[in-house]
Amino acid sequence: QVQLVESGGGSVQPGGSLRLSCVAAGRTFSTYGKGWFRQAPGKEREFVATINWSGGTTSYADSVKGRFTISGDNAKNTVYLQMNSLKPEDTAVYYCAARQSLMGSADIYEYDYWGQGTQVTVSS
Repeated sequence: QVQLVESGGGSVQPGGSLRLSCVAAGRTFSTYGKGWFRQAPGKEREFVATINWSGGTTSYADSVKGRFTISGDNAKNTVYLQMNSLKPEDTAVYYCAARQSLMGSADIYEYDYWGQGTQVTVSS
């Protein structure tokens, strides 16, 4: 079993930056694909970014491409989401997820483990 714990959320003005972290406990997830998803009030959970086990392959939603960067540190059992040039429409609860596959995925249903989420609010 893998427990995922996110941190790094908060409130920021438009144009600002935040870095989210997700630490895995219980067992190593170095050989797992990882992803970040988000859910805004009244909306379905949506894909943000994904990374394969080695960090060599990443993919992003069009809405965040060029502004967000996903990365991982297997030695620290951690995956990150660097968010720059934040916009009010980025406001949501952000979740990290892991799947028992070497590959990442944009499909929410392909993930086996989820964190509890961290709130990101972008407002002036």
